Amino acid sequence: MNFHHLDPQQVLQSLDAVGLRGDGRILQLNSYENRVFQVFLEDAASGHDVVVAKFYRPGRWSSAQIVEEHGFALELAAAEVPVVPPLVLSAASDGGADAGLQLHGEPPTLACRSTAAGEHRYTVAARGAGREPELEDPAALRQLGRFIGRLHTVGARRPFEHRHHLSARTDGRAALQLLIDGGFVPDTDKPAWHDAARRALDAVETAFDAAEPLATLRLHGDCHLGNVLWREGAPHVVDLDDAMQGPAVQDLWMLVSGDHATMAQQLRHLLEGYEQFRDFDDRERGLIEPLRTLRMLRHSAWLAARWVDPTFPLNFPFFGSAAYWNQQTAQLREQLQLIQGSPT
Repeated sequence: MNFHHLDPQQVLQSLDAVGLRGDGRILQLNSYENRVFQVFLEDAASGHDVVVAKFYRPGRWSSAQIVEEHGFALELAAAEVPVVPPLVLSAASDGGADAGLQLHGEPPTLACRSTAAGEHRYTVAARGAGREPELEDPAALRQLGRFIGRLHTVGARRPFEHRHHLSARTDGRAALQLLIDGGFVPDTDKPAWHDAARRALDAVETAFDAAEPLATLRLHGDCHLGNVLWREGAPHVVDLDDAMQGPAVQDLWMLVSGDHATMAQQLRHLLEGYEQFRDFDDRERGLIEPLRTLRMLRHSAWLAARWVDPTFPLNFPFFGSAAYWNQQTAQLREQLQLIQGSPT
């Protein structure tokens, strides 16, 4: 099922199927990967007067992967780690049962509903709001560190079975191959970009090899400022859509930025809070720039993989231009120098 078939009526019918009747007010929220809607309900019998419904992009995650992500969120909530977990769903009990509805998870948190347009999978959560944390404040950084330390304490209890396991070698080479095979890099820019990407990936893999044996755990996976909200004086997360298995530093490095001295200071404050709950392996400091490099390549591959979705050319018109690939080449060369100068 393509997203362009997902009209407001289908959104409301999908919520009706799980006993959440909307009053007609729907606001589409910003999300490139999935389709996310804020829906106001007719009454608060469910305990909520407004909910957020997320419809998953077809083919991205399996149902087992989504349910495992939901289970992690529920486990975090049970441990009083500030997250917004999915609501437990049940079929409507008003006699209007939807024959195309299936619920997955224990407890059920993922709905799969078949319609004439195809099948879509969705989940529902309470509305969460907040602002971005202020990384200039050392106290806020320490509090963020404590929050991530608590999240990782739960994440270390058991590994993910179905979710993505971060692999520098596999993930990087797959991104590179997708971009080359798909013809997204113009012939005039391909030699320089390919050389820079190949050398940067070699350095990434060398850095990860040097850090072995590397402990991994269940992670948020995409812990940047847009995914960590500050509310009532504390951080919390509203989405674990990219939850994965990987090294602890994956949930820390996106929270530091600036020159070398600034990043080192920010990381020191984060770890002061983090290590109140968990030890941090200092060898992982050397993975910050390799992970940044890996993210750059995977971001380009993500844009390429989604280019058939009309939303992407509209919002990323610069992708594929000569200027884009020239910039990527220059940044990859800079990253190579930074990797060779790690750790932070």
